[in-house]
Amino acid sequence: MSDFSFNSFKVTLADHIAHVQLSRPEALNSMNTDFWLELPQCVRAIEASGEARVIVISSTGKHFSAGMDLGVFTNPKTVPMTGDPGRMGENLRRTVLQLQACLSSLEEVRLPVLTAIQGGCIGGALDMVCAADCRYATADAYFTIKETELGMTADVGTLQRLPKLIPQGVVRELAYTGRKFSAAEAKTHGLVNEVYETQEAMLDAVMTIAKQIAAHSPLAVTGCKEMLNYSRDHSVEDSLKYMATWQSGMFRPNDMMKTFQAKVTKQAPQFDNLFPVKQVFSE
Repeated sequence: MSDFSFNSFKVTLADHIAHVQLSRPEALNSMNTDFWLELPQCVRAIEASGEARVIVISSTGKHFSAGMDLGVFTNPKTVPMTGDPGRMGENLRRTVLQLQACLSSLEEVRLPVLTAIQGGCIGGALDMVCAADCRYATADAYFTIKETELGMTADVGTLQRLPKLIPQGVVRELAYTGRKFSAAEAKTHGLVNEVYETQEAMLDAVMTIAKQIAAHSPLAVTGCKEMLNYSRDHSVEDSLKYMATWQSGMFRPNDMMKTFQAKVTKQAPQFDNLFPVKQVFSE
């Protein structure tokens, strides 16, 4: 990943694990214009390489992220403040859809995305981690739907994804009040998988989980993500039919045979990477 340079992230790739670190601690890793442009670019570059099998997103400094940099919405080049109300509204709608699409890239990428959260995970940052596959936190981590307190409705994913992760009544309380909720409470409700005393301990544990994922057949793992996302949004009947269709097209015995052979020889199986993602009509 040395060929990829971002203002908001530091990216390393080793042992089939892409580690993406938010790298603006002096600004509390707020989600500025660079962030919104670079996140989907970063995720797609990792996926396109074909080398990574899992993505870990962590952060630097005291807080995971202070959320949306308000400069994104106060910049007249992004959101015009004068002019015809209908045209202003249409422009704002497209802006919000673009921001939503940035975070949806974490769901759409074929690789599992694990997030490691320390300190504050505020506003837009909560939107982001809700789009990941798994969340892990330090004991001092806290979360808040900050937008309510600021006088607006959260608009880039929390209100749509959080009810799929924790009970409706809890989501509504958190959304209506905008109060902070701790890592311990988040774990109780199932938002985070585990809580660790320190960031170092958390990263060690998350990297261990990432290594377990990366050791499996990447075709099997991407199939799991595809099916889980589909099943979340469709009926059981429709999801079972889609599973059968997926299996009829994607299942081959090659990786399974490698697993059996590895057990016999007591060695770790070696799986081929997925093909790199390429633009069909690229030069």
